[in-house]
Amino acid sequence: MPSLRALIDAGHDVAVVVSQPDKRRGRGAGLAPSPVKQAALDMGLRVTDRIDDVGGSGAELGVVVAYGRIVPAALLERVPMLNAHFSLLPRWRGAAPVERAILAGDQDTGVSIMRLEATLDTGPVLAVRREPIHDAQREHASVLTNRLAAVAGELLVEVLRGGVSMLGPGRAQEGEAIYAAKLDLEELRLDFSRPVAELERIVRLDRAWTTFRGERLRVLDAVGHEEPAGVTSGERGGSPGPREPELAPCTLRGTNVQAADGTLELLVVQPAGRRRQPAGEWLRGARPAAGERLGE
Repeated sequence: MPSLRALIDAGHDVAVVVSQPDKRRGRGAGLAPSPVKQAALDMGLRVTDRIDDVGGSGAELGVVVAYGRIVPAALLERVPMLNAHFSLLPRWRGAAPVERAILAGDQDTGVSIMRLEATLDTGPVLAVRREPIHDAQREHASVLTNRLAAVAGELLVEVLRGGVSMLGPGRAQEGEAIYAAKLDLEELRLDFSRPVAELERIVRLDRAWTTFRGERLRVLDAVGHEEPAGVTSGERGGSPGPREPELAPCTLRGTNVQAADGTLELLVVQPAGRRRQPAGEWLRGARPAAGERLGE
């Protein structure tokens, strides 16, 4: 939506907007349009879910942002296209560049505007803007994606400032190509035998999960504390506290969960079939027994 609005505000004539078909977007809800489709309809634009409709639209150029599908080569021969990709290409080509950058502990990412090719994110690059990943603030994928979406809109307007006829060929991508494969469900499961830094990064993807008493428990926010097992929160805060015996990974101590090299402090969780809630509120309702573990 930021790119669509930025192009409209800059005075570009949008011939047609292609978005995904309507689908159910809530429990018990009927079919609803994608946010992009709804925004386009609100602006009085023509909308379709058929990519082939672009060929007969009279458009000089296509702009692709987070479409999620390969554009056919035959269509690209008729209508050249630009793609706003949320990474510093050729690092993190593919479906999940923001998530993979966070998981890898990258210090920065960005937006690349490239000429679209039928192959995956291989086209020549017209413009790049680098953006930091706020690791110290535990920036989540959703927040980073929204920030990059705003940057993409600004950068597209800059690239198209001289009009379609003034677009250059772009430069070939340089460096090692790394692919950002779509994350599967198992990659989002919290394995508490792993270091807390890794666990915290998975939580920042906004889809982390574990199990408690055999039911799914989503972990929507958490902070990792790297410290020797058995150190209490009192010690971490500066006032000495008695050392507790070491706990096995996955064991709960309040809202802290033992991990390989410290504890993951749960902040916001969502039990199966219930609303999201502060971890302390969930804990008071669950009343875990001494030594009870997550992931079982």
